[in-house]
Amino acid sequence: MSDHHDHHHGHDHHDHSHPPGQKHPFQADVDDTLTYPRRMEIALRELLIEKGILTADEIRAAIEDMDSRSPAGGAKVVARAWVDPEFKAALLEDANAACTRLGFDMSIRELKLVAVENTPEVHNIVVCTLCSCYPRALLGLPPAWYKSFAYRSRVVNEPRAVLAEFGTTLPDNTVVRVHDSTADLRYLVLPMRPANTEGMSEEQLAALVTRDCMIGVSAARSAGA
Repeated sequence: MSDHHDHHHGHDHHDHSHPPGQKHPFQADVDDTLTYPRRMEIALRELLIEKGILTADEIRAAIEDMDSRSPAGGAKVVARAWVDPEFKAALLEDANAACTRLGFDMSIRELKLVAVENTPEVHNIVVCTLCSCYPRALLGLPPAWYKSFAYRSRVVNEPRAVLAEFGTTLPDNTVVRVHDSTADLRYLVLPMRPANTEGMSEEQLAALVTRDCMIGVSAARSAGA
């Protein structure tokens, strides 16, 4: 078994138990507590409005735009990479430029997007060990489990165990690489194209691409799903 970790932050190992029947193994510790970061966000938002830098309507519009994004954007990128070798090469070389070519706005600050390809030899998983950095322009809002302490602390130490809890079992000789996102660096997993999908249209292929497979915790749907 070979596990490779690509980290930018430190991390600690913790044991977690999950109640029977829980919908998702990493959802139990997500709540609506008014934490320090949330209080800071409220204070900053009110200050920006008070100083006339932004209006409440502008902030609301930005939030609505973010809420409207979904994994369908990333699925479109993956499907194009599956059918277009030239686009796939461009995506792996410069994901920002490649996604911009498909009409996605990747111009936020100096944010760099890196696409990592799953193969029979290498399986990639994405995490943000400090918070919830995530390619929202392509995948929308991160799922609750991605932000949970359980996922963030465990996936860097026992990725195969975490994958198993998502129903993903890999051969022992497959290298597992865990990529730690940061405020300036995000990752998109390019999953392997499912078997028996020759002749499927790009739109049909995109329907096989899930949010979870672009994070790396699962494979794309099978052709018969």
